[in-house]
Amino acid sequence: MTEISPAWRATLLTLYPEMFPGPLGLSLSGDALARGTWSLEARAIREHGLGRHRAVDDTPAGGGAGMVLRCDVLAAAIDAAAAPDDPRPRLLMSPRGRPLSQARVRALSRGPGVVIVCGRFEGVDERVIAGRGLEEVSIGDYVLSGGEIAALTLLDACVRLLPGVMGKEASGQDESFEGGRLEYPHYTRPREWEGRTIPEVLTGGNHGAIAKWRAAESLRLTRERRPDLLAPSEGRSSPPDRTT
Repeated sequence: MTEISPAWRATLLTLYPEMFPGPLGLSLSGDALARGTWSLEARAIREHGLGRHRAVDDTPAGGGAGMVLRCDVLAAAIDAAAAPDDPRPRLLMSPRGRPLSQARVRALSRGPGVVIVCGRFEGVDERVIAGRGLEEVSIGDYVLSGGEIAALTLLDACVRLLPGVMGKEASGQDESFEGGRLEYPHYTRPREWEGRTIPEVLTGGNHGAIAKWRAAESLRLTRERRPDLLAPSEGRSSPPDRTT
């Protein structure tokens, strides 16, 4: 008998659990959620808040604007959501985190799931990041109001790679950032539109020529838009010599 792998599990800690599943309840991710391919649990950090008003934050040590999520409150929420032996990585969505990459997404999708902390206010007490082994992850060089939208982004990227979620497994292999390049251009009917035609090579039936064209276009677009993804031998300019 073939052993059935447990569903990929996502647990989120947030001040706004009503934001989930949101768009993740629709389309491919929503269908997979309904089938049990993955599971989503949004837990309210405020359940572990202090006092009559369930306080979760306090003023920053040393002064300054805004408020900071308390370490004791957030640690209690994490401990209630994930046992010490839970193998899932613990992520904190943070603009100062390591940039999320397709390689990291693929690695996460192959694991048991994730525990995600969605920050708010000015940030999270540094002690809980170290004390609970949180890995800080960023989805870009900008600041959001909180980690929820970033968490939705990360989960969507992971879930679509789970087995059976996409119609064709090749759909997740021939895309931007897979192989370190941007994806080639796509076309479909009609053959001519507003004076623009589909490149002839794509309609000739020569699969070798099509593959060569797609590889060349992928490299061209990457050189134009994301040269940082390429090695110098592939056409990226070498960094300036800063020793002089």
